[in-house]
Amino acid sequence: MGTGVGAARRRRGTAAGLFGAALLVAGTVLTSGGAYAQPSPGPGGHSTEHGEGDGRGDGRDGRDGGKGGRGRGDGKPGPGDTPATRPAEQPTAPGTAAGSTPTGTGSTGPTGSTPAPGGGARPAPAPAPGAVLATVEAGGSAAAPTAQGLQQALAAAVADKSLGTVTFAVADAAGGQLLYGSGENTPGTPASTTKLATAIAALSLTPGDTRLTTRVVRGADPGTITLVGGGDPTLTALPADQVQIGGQAADADTAPASLDALARQTAAALKAAGTTTVKLDYDLSMYAGNPQHKNHDAQNIALVVPLMADEGRVDPKSRDEAPARVADPAGKAAESFAALLKAQGVTVDGTAKPAAAPATPAATVLGRVDSPTVARLVERMLTTSDNQLAEAMARQAALAAGQPASFEGAATAVTRELAKLGVPMTGVSLNDGSGLHPGNAVPPAVLVQLLALAASDQHPALRPVLTGLPIAGFTGTLGKRYGSGSGAAAAAGLIRAKTGTLSGVNTLAGTVVDADGRLLAFAVMTRTTAPADTARAAMDRIAARLATCGCR
Repeated sequence: MGTGVGAARRRRGTAAGLFGAALLVAGTVLTSGGAYAQPSPGPGGHSTEHGEGDGRGDGRDGRDGGKGGRGRGDGKPGPGDTPATRPAEQPTAPGTAAGSTPTGTGSTGPTGSTPAPGGGARPAPAPAPGAVLATVEAGGSAAAPTAQGLQQALAAAVADKSLGTVTFAVADAAGGQLLYGSGENTPGTPASTTKLATAIAALSLTPGDTRLTTRVVRGADPGTITLVGGGDPTLTALPADQVQIGGQAADADTAPASLDALARQTAAALKAAGTTTVKLDYDLSMYAGNPQHKNHDAQNIALVVPLMADEGRVDPKSRDEAPARVADPAGKAAESFAALLKAQGVTVDGTAKPAAAPATPAATVLGRVDSPTVARLVERMLTTSDNQLAEAMARQAALAAGQPASFEGAATAVTRELAKLGVPMTGVSLNDGSGLHPGNAVPPAVLVQLLALAASDQHPALRPVLTGLPIAGFTGTLGKRYGSGSGAAAAAGLIRAKTGTLSGVNTLAGTVVDADGRLLAFAVMTRTTAPADTARAAMDRIAARLATCGCR
């Protein structure tokens, strides 16, 4: 395969480089909002789905009145913000707003030698500015592959017995035209590729510059303050110098909101009013319904509540794929907040408890901190396959659609929004936003339509779906795939795809530029008794074949 790949890459020329090897530079990925340190899977919200993740770490990262999420969207401090609102920020290269056409100002990141998947080293690609979206914006100039060409190219790969029952679809990303498939309209268990649907709906319903706000307000009872959950699971209780994303200090785009900064703001406001002792309660009214996922295991996902710190991890710095989660994420966050207040000279009398009633919109705000934008959160959710963040994004979609912020309301909101966007919904059944639910069903043809929708020039706000996809062999849940023993190593860096794993189920859906420079969307869904790693490698070889042929 190696010789063919080399020839294919030479034929591919500039267009393939723009969406392939040029997608990454030593862990830095160019997005529609500039360059940022690509997060890798790990603590809190790693969608392992019984073994999906690659084991890397991820330092985790409301509309006022408890309704959730608009916050500030201009990158400037909101009311009550102080310079301590965010952890220490690193400079980031300028770029365009999320969802817009790149201006070519993004940083290309470090150069030199990058560890190759499976060992060794390969020269780090040198991407052109704005490379991630360049092929999408330019459109495909080469002819699309033919069904016959794709059949010949994929025949051996899809016949691999380790795939078990396999269905798949390949489409032209430029217009969503189905080019080839097998069982493409048969619903399958999507596992974590469900997050593609969640991402599309969230970005369609919620402006990409929306931030999720956590607030502290004066409570209804004298001497009481209320910590109001704004649906941000990435809120961190860690000191700023311990917050990392992808092994690097958080930058201005990805830095999570700081519980310590919120405590500092609140303490300053209280002491200015002559108050040094308060009672604390917390408001969880933003969400509705049962907070426990059907497949709750206190590892892959915690209770889904609008207030938590570090996604409810017992150890906020844990790099485990499925870290232990606290039993009461909201109570633990309030406890951490009380300790941070005490460090600032304000004593909390007694134990924090749930508020008797939601905070009123007119309540005096004592402090507020804002999450990264929804566009950045969606990218992070997809790269790391973050279950906790996926359920939060699904609930933002529900709130924007006027549905209850519950598992049921979120599923309804996502389903209806996809239908409005023209996605064929026959055979689609959604029960959550993360894909942990085994009752979810999506045909491969729908997955490729979701990807084509994100690539469509009619929906530039959906671009973070593409920029958030893990890069084969380098980032997120594809970080340890496409290695030297996989039979797909030559395609490392050339494929961006969302992974999915449940017991006996493996899925892969993403984009690839073929040898002639045409951007394709693909989805492979399997149900097999083969070991997960074996099945994944077989799926990776299918995607790799798409990268090596023009298939006409």
